[in-house]
Amino acid sequence: MTETTKQLPAPVNPANSARVRLWPVWLIAMLALIIALALAFWNWQQWQTHKTTMLVIQELRQDTAQLEDRYGSRGSEQSQRLQSLENNLSAQRELIATQQRQIDHNARELLEAGNRTRTDWLLAEAEYLLRIANQRLLIEKDIRGALSALESADEVLRESDDIGVYPVRQQLAREILSLRGIQGVDRTGLYLKLEAAIASIHDLTDQALIHDQAPGFQMTEDPNAPTDGRNMFVRGWNRFLDTLKQVVVVRRLDEPVKPLLSPDQSAWARLNLQLMLEEAEMAVLRGNQPLYERALNKAITTINDWYDATNPAIRGLADTLTELADRNVDPTLPDISQSLGLLKERLAGRLATGNDDASGTERGGNDS
Repeated sequence: MTETTKQLPAPVNPANSARVRLWPVWLIAMLALIIALALAFWNWQQWQTHKTTMLVIQELRQDTAQLEDRYGSRGSEQSQRLQSLENNLSAQRELIATQQRQIDHNARELLEAGNRTRTDWLLAEAEYLLRIANQRLLIEKDIRGALSALESADEVLRESDDIGVYPVRQQLAREILSLRGIQGVDRTGLYLKLEAAIASIHDLTDQALIHDQAPGFQMTEDPNAPTDGRNMFVRGWNRFLDTLKQVVVVRRLDEPVKPLLSPDQSAWARLNLQLMLEEAEMAVLRGNQPLYERALNKAITTINDWYDATNPAIRGLADTLTELADRNVDPTLPDISQSLGLLKERLAGRLATGNDDASGTERGGNDS
């Protein structure tokens, strides 16, 4: 019994029936979760604060840039205003200086005008008339106007009673005589005659300009003619003769051959003549004698070579152009500037004499 008992396995101690305590773990986990949430909330607040700070900084930068722009633009505007004010001030100064010089000049002119006599005013008027005469003759080629101005200047010099203008009046007499010896050019009359010639060219008909047998003109058949066989034979024979005349051309060697104009050629000839006469009109207005003669000679040659001289309109036009071709549109103009030069010398001498007299009077007054 004892042996049996000894052979039995050793008794096993019963397991500890007490539970393991897990609340510390849950407590630590809750604390960690709370800390993590707190850290996340804190980080979110920091991020929001940083974002707000960055927005504030950006707004501050924008405000700073706007302020800089405003102050910069205001500074530039102020500098521009200052520059404009300086420019206006300098312009006002220049204007004041100019006005002062003008006032001084007017004062001197008034003083000199007070010392002038009636003779001085008459000589000044004569000088003006002589300038007008030279301008009319040289620029406008107006012989009548220049002659009238010279005669008026001579009348003014006659009224001046100045013995020193004798050489001026002597030269004026020569210039007036030279202008009277020139045949004046009636430019308006020549221009109107050329215009009438151009109008007559447009009024000419094809029958007056070209020959009846010229190309483009064919004999038309009479619709009222009888249609018997004899007339048909005659018409056929006439057509044969017309065709033969167009094929065979008989020319006389002892006479110049004049070309026959077609309607298109006659229109071209009218236009060509019109251009020649318009060129002659331009030469009349400019006073260009070579151009005038060349244009009219070309027009006359064209009429003689291309048009029928037996036509009254053509003959009248040719006679008119021949008459106009003999006109002189650019006569030789004399020199009328010598009288003006002599009068200027006389005026300068009187001015110098007046200044000397005035200075002598002033010196006498000071000595007294």
